[in-house]
Amino acid sequence: MVTILKRELESFFFSAIGYMVMTFLFMFTALFFFFTSIAENTANLVGTFNAIFSLAAFFSPIITMRLFSEETNKKTDQILLTSPIKLSSIVLGKYFASILLYLACISMTLVYALVISKFTTPEWPIIFTSFLGIFLVGSAFISMGMFFSSLTENQVVAVVVTLVVNIAILIMDAMSSAIPVKFLIDFLKNLSFSGHYFQSFPLGMLKLKDMVFFLSVDLIFIFLTTRALERKRWS
Repeated sequence: MVTILKRELESFFFSAIGYMVMTFLFMFTALFFFFTSIAENTANLVGTFNAIFSLAAFFSPIITMRLFSEETNKKTDQILLTSPIKLSSIVLGKYFASILLYLACISMTLVYALVISKFTTPEWPIIFTSFLGIFLVGSAFISMGMFFSSLTENQVVAVVVTLVVNIAILIMDAMSSAIPVKFLIDFLKNLSFSGHYFQSFPLGMLKLKDMVFFLSVDLIFIFLTTRALERKRWS
C-alpha cells in the first residue's frame, strides 16, 4: 500500500493536477476568508469552512478522475491487477494519496486561524470540529469519485459522472422538500451530506452518528472499488 501511495503522490505533483487543485482551492478559500471573516471583522471561520463543504464536491472529481481511468486507458491497470499486491492495498494506496492531497488543500484554513489569533482569540473548538467535518466530507466525496474512476477508462466521463452525483448530494435537501412521500423525505435526509455536516460540525459539536455516516460512505465505496477491480481481474 505504501508503494502505491508514494507512486500516486508523485504522479499528483509530477503533473499539473496537484498544483492546480491546491492553487484554486487556496484562491477560493482566501476569497471566502476575506469576505466572511476579514471584511466582517469577525474571528468566525464558519463561513470559510461552509464554502469548502461545497467546493469539495467540485474539486474532488479532479483529484479522483485519473486514479483508475488513466490506468485503464494506458493499459497499465493490467500490471497492477496481475501484480502480487492485494487489490485492497492498491485501492487504499490511491485513496490515501488523494486524501493527503485534499488534506494539504484544506490545511490553509489553519493558517487563517493563526492569522486571526494574532488579533483576537479564535473559536478553537468550532474551528477544530469544522475542520474535521470538511475533512470527513471530502474523504466521502473522494471515495465516491475513486469508485466512478474505476468504472471507466475515460477521465472526462469519470469527472462528469462524479460531479453530477456530487451536485445531486448537495441539493438532496432541496429535492426532499419537493417530494410528498414522507418515508422518501426521511430516506433522503438520512443520506444528506448537508444534514450530517451542518447540524453538528459548524456548531462545535461532534456527533457520533454523523462521523459514522461519513466513514461508512468511505468504507462502502472503497469496498465497491475493490470489487470493481476484482471483476476486471477475472474478466
